Amino acid sequence: MSDRNAALDRARTFITLLVLVNHSVVAYTAFGRFYPNHYLWSTAPVVDSQRWMGFNLLTLFNDAFFMCLMFLLSGLFVAGSLRRKGIAAFLRDRALRLGLPFLVMLMVLMPSAYYASFRLTGSTLGFFEFYAANLREGIWFDGPGWFIWYLLFLDLLAIPILYFAPGLIDGINRLSQKSFQRPALFAGALAIVSIIAYVPMLFQVGAVRWFNWGPLQVQLSRVVIYGVFFFAGMGIGAANIDQGLLAKTGTLARRWWIWLTAALLSFGGLTWLVNFRRMLLSNLPGAPPFWWQSSYGVIYAVACTLICLAILALFLRFGQRERSFLDPMRDDAYGIYVVHYIPVLCLQYALLNAPLTAIPKALIVFAGTLALSWGATALLRRIPGARRVL
Repeated sequence: MSDRNAALDRARTFITLLVLVNHSVVAYTAFGRFYPNHYLWSTAPVVDSQRWMGFNLLTLFNDAFFMCLMFLLSGLFVAGSLRRKGIAAFLRDRALRLGLPFLVMLMVLMPSAYYASFRLTGSTLGFFEFYAANLREGIWFDGPGWFIWYLLFLDLLAIPILYFAPGLIDGINRLSQKSFQRPALFAGALAIVSIIAYVPMLFQVGAVRWFNWGPLQVQLSRVVIYGVFFFAGMGIGAANIDQGLLAKTGTLARRWWIWLTAALLSFGGLTWLVNFRRMLLSNLPGAPPFWWQSSYGVIYAVACTLICLAILALFLRFGQRERSFLDPMRDDAYGIYVVHYIPVLCLQYALLNAPLTAIPKALIVFAGTLALSWGATALLRRIPGARRVL
């Protein structure tokens, strides 16, 4: 592992682990609801009777930032890859690395995972009958695969932007260079653009509605803000990454405690707003009041920005050591993400009647999911040519 990429590689692996944690605990949140007549509308594919309020806070924290940070990290080396490989080779690489795994997830992995959820409806249909019925009815299961197809879409969008609007990427890169000493410049710009990207969408479609077009699904209120973070990462990584915002000797890394404090304060504000709605506004008909929705939209965008930068600051400051417990997972992290949903849902389903409380169940699901998905990825990567995909 190169010194230049050590912290960013480890941050990427860490976020993958957070995804596994989030999916492992969401079955045990206090707000969990399962709807047998419309199981795909449930708060999670599998919902257990055992709950713990602490998982509410954990899932809220993850939801506040981790997908935006994944898009930012995914965008870092897009400009360099395009310039080095050219458009044709870049497209071939993206088709193999993103398009093929998404198709496998869509056609094989996600239907297999969601069969556990379907079984909770009380239906006695076998798996193949379930699979065929979904094909006939046009029901698709993206699961975590939504991130992969939307990342592919942003990669495709990056091509005309880089070649026909290079000033945009160069401008972001110049701002990153200026932020070597003054990271507040980049943070302020990213927060403002994130507010502009998120708040109008929040008012237009609400926070939880999903876009569905055949097999393509994504949380509609966040389609623009995800693009903002992707292209922010693309601009940061376009040139001289070691001399900009993410330099390991820059102010962001050296003053990590300031960004951690700011992130915790912003997340505290977001938590207060969410709990205020759940406790005092849950019975109101229609959309939440204007003051709440606008406050939530602004604070969510700010918290997302600050938490992302705080996580990066921590890894830039402490993730440059020669060795890390995250290193063995580095090459397998993407494959773990692709395959993990089957063991998550199957283990949650298997533990439904186990005489355990929520915390040990979640720990078993997480440990089992990590072991099984890591082992499966390691085996798959031994197949000739598989390393180009996973």
